[in-house]
Amino acid sequence: MTVEKLIAHYSLLPHPEGGWYKETYRSTINIIQNALPSNFTEGRVFSTAIYFLLEQGNFSAFHKIKSDECWHFYWGQTLLVYVINQQGNLDIIKLGSDIENGEVFQYVVPANCWFASIPADHAEYCFVGCTVSPGFDFNDFELAKAEDLINEFPNLSEEIKKLCRQ
Repeated sequence: MTVEKLIAHYSLLPHPEGGWYKETYRSTINIIQNALPSNFTEGRVFSTAIYFLLEQGNFSAFHKIKSDECWHFYWGQTLLVYVINQQGNLDIIKLGSDIENGEVFQYVVPANCWFASIPADHAEYCFVGCTVSPGFDFNDFELAKAEDLINEFPNLSEEIKKLCRQ
């Protein structure tokens, strides 16, 4: 399997944070706004899902959303998911199939945490999925500015510079 075959077969599109994606599911059931936390300005669907592909030399820039996001490993090699947790510490999750070396098939990034991802040094590409609940909406998406994130987390400046596009 190659990156080009995956992009063609699944009709993947460029993602604003980096990499390639295709929405595969959007619930037809809605959650009304007043049933959601106050930081949601309008209703959302119950859940959404995408395919997401990152090739070596590319990365998904630091961003955050208002919902939990469950990552699922499908194919390829190790994806490193960088998460700045609510305490301001950096967690690096190895998403992949090598469970004997600490890799996991699934990981949930909590809502409102800054996160980014990049293929491990040995990885040609990583083909994963992301399920978001309440469902993903680009109105809930915030792409980090390196300067702002470094001001908030100066101890993580090296990682932030590496994984920001602006």
